[in-house]
Amino acid sequence: MFAAVVPVHNEELRVGRLLRRLLTLPSITKIFVIQNGSNQSTQAEVESVYAENRAKIKVLHFEEALGIDVPRAIGAKLVYESEAAYALFIDGDLVGEITSQLSEILSKTAMEKPDLALINCYPQSPPFETLNEPLFFFRRLLNKELGIYNDIGIASPSHGPHLVSRRLLSLAPWEDFCVPPTLLVHASFANFDIRIVGEIPHICLGSQIKNSTHSRQIVDTIVGDCLEALALAKRVTRRRDYEGKAYLGYHKIRRLDLLQQFLSGRLLN
Repeated sequence: MFAAVVPVHNEELRVGRLLRRLLTLPSITKIFVIQNGSNQSTQAEVESVYAENRAKIKVLHFEEALGIDVPRAIGAKLVYESEAAYALFIDGDLVGEITSQLSEILSKTAMEKPDLALINCYPQSPPFETLNEPLFFFRRLLNKELGIYNDIGIASPSHGPHLVSRRLLSLAPWEDFCVPPTLLVHASFANFDIRIVGEIPHICLGSQIKNSTHSRQIVDTIVGDCLEALALAKRVTRRRDYEGKAYLGYHKIRRLDLLQQFLSGRLLN
């Protein structure tokens, strides 16, 4: 019923643990690992897990780095072609022991059948001053614009594992899976069911801690993505600037050209 999409970029000593945990979940029938310009150590770690279960795992290797979130678009298309009911998107660096939570989330999704199933990574709401930080401010702004804030708070497909139904996979353009907040817009416009299906506090995800420069780039990427989604929601030209500041982050190295080559069948792994 569920197919997992695991983007991987230099996550050695981490991705193996995640993949083995996913293999213990019987409702996940396929795992698509998208090797995103990974180093040899990461490739070797993925191959070692693949050798343990060749039937369930499919590995796609791209020599050139695709950029942040582009592997999601590739994985979304592969899940749709596999005829799975849902795509579970989960980053390859998440080593927190969240197997039981994932199992509960999958069970709840199977029972309630939402189109966009999100995780609440902040069970205790951030204080008001935190919401004024760009990352949370724009997530809140987008969800309020869409009229879903009272239902999901600041939850977003940009943060934490989440599930997308086959119906939403067929609706959203593949390119928009590279800009995760736009999925909220597509689902809202179609009156699809968007809901919280579980709680995993951010600290429990076990995501890789990097330097402050990387953190700032991630913030700018997600803020820019939210601004694009806001423009889409308002049916105006997409933009990534606000009050004179451009929020590009890692968006500038998203290889949408390579995605188009893959979608057209001209880029084979």
